[in-house]
Amino acid sequence: MSGPREKRVLELLRGSGALMSGHFRLSSGRHSGEYCQCARVLEDPGRAEELGAALAGLFEDTEVDIVVSPALGGVIIGHEVARALGVRSFFAERRDGKMTLRRGFLLEPDERVLIVEDVVTTGGSVREVAEVVGDAGARVVGFGFLVDRSSGDVDLGAPMRALVRRNMPSYEPERCPLCDENRPLTRPGSRPG
Repeated sequence: MSGPREKRVLELLRGSGALMSGHFRLSSGRHSGEYCQCARVLEDPGRAEELGAALAGLFEDTEVDIVVSPALGGVIIGHEVARALGVRSFFAERRDGKMTLRRGFLLEPDERVLIVEDVVTTGGSVREVAEVVGDAGARVVGFGFLVDRSSGDVDLGAPMRALVRRNMPSYEPERCPLCDENRPLTRPGSRPG
């Protein structure tokens, strides 16, 4: 996607301080010189609603019964996408290191699920959520992201749509040029470690 919508999303991300430069450890374990802390833009309910409606608009051709997001990063944007689509919103969370549905959330067989996350790099978290969805007998009909930083390297087996596609190179820690420069490492993500 490009054009006015992407320009507006980038404006919101930059204006809120969500797009950052430095040396970051991503939740995937990889390192990067850029990081998108979407919580900064989503802390404003008006911006969250606007972004949720924009992301939901990318799926207006898709029948969706429910939105499921990984906690913690996907909870707010998933809720806003569900609101715009007029469907329920669940989130999956880690328990003993494994993604699961808790809090009384139950998926029905054959429910059509849109998985929504703030940022995708390797697709690890959303793959885990897709497994939870499949184990419940529901069907993943798509994946939606505020920011796709995967450089097109991720195939999740269902349509992937993002408000912004941004090339933000990431590196295995042992091959990280930022580590070679001894730049201080920051761990801004929601996953411990």
